[in-house]
Amino acid sequence: MKLSVGYSLMERGRFLDAVDQYAESIGEVYFSWPGTPSGRTDIRERDPEYIIAKIEALGADLARFGSSGIRLILLLNASCYGELALSDALAASVLESISRVLGAAGRLDAVTTASPFIASIVRAAFPSIEIRASVNMRVGTIEAMEYLAERFDGFYVQKEQNRNLDTLREMREWAALNGKKIYLLANSGCLNWCPNQVFHDNLVSHELGLHGLTRKGFEPIMCRAYLERSKDWARLLSCSNWIRPEDADRYEPLVDGLKLATRMHARPDLVIAAYARRSFSGNVLDLLEPGFSDLLYPSILRNEEFPDDWQSLVRGKEVENLLSRVMKVLA
Repeated sequence: MKLSVGYSLMERGRFLDAVDQYAESIGEVYFSWPGTPSGRTDIRERDPEYIIAKIEALGADLARFGSSGIRLILLLNASCYGELALSDALAASVLESISRVLGAAGRLDAVTTASPFIASIVRAAFPSIEIRASVNMRVGTIEAMEYLAERFDGFYVQKEQNRNLDTLREMREWAALNGKKIYLLANSGCLNWCPNQVFHDNLVSHELGLHGLTRKGFEPIMCRAYLERSKDWARLLSCSNWIRPEDADRYEPLVDGLKLATRMHARPDLVIAAYARRSFSGNVLDLLEPGFSDLLYPSILRNEEFPDDWQSLVRGKEVENLLSRVMKVLA
């Protein structure tokens, strides 16, 4: 099962080196078009010249990826488009972004979006492009897939289902019978069932327009604030959804692909190498986005110490025993 990796503008050199080194393990590169909102913000500058330079770099890289057979996945997955959410202006922007990708790379294989409206625009104009429902839509049941089946070809499954193998098996069976595909995000550090997700996702959608003064003294990432306050490190095990690189092959019969969050990661090469090799030595939190490594420092969750059956130990009293086994203080 090949990996889907997120194009990193901020760490372009490391990302490109990793794609070259592990090309046989990479099936897709997903990306947002510079200057457009998405589920994460790659560009934090307003300078038009800066954006133009990044567009040129991205276009050249996409052309190289496409020519080597790597599938290209465009992200149009912002959770909020404000008053433009149902507008002709948004529709025109979507079509322009796709046209720009086609012009730069000569191909586009899929679009990931959290907007049924955008999905309908893409379907009408580019019927051959696969349309995927973003993980931010929280598609975690067969019913949810049924509701969206008319507009979407594939679904990034709600992160909270990542370790529910029976549920994934049922969803995969339904998807296969109905000509659909399902995918997982493997290395999210988000805590499960976060009531702050909608608020946070909307902040990200409008990140370039937010006024800094409104954020002083307020931590918008509630999971981070909770962990920093409570020191409840067991939650990083019992309320998490990440998949260790060593466990990735278990999912091959259950899903059509694994996606890695590397667009905003400081070390996309580290993440790609770990999952390509199906092995990692070090702090498992260093693979995640967000990772919270700094909150535990100088302690780490040593990946080598996880037993094969660790997922069966993350509930009840066993999670404390597991935590004591894997949590180590750096010398």
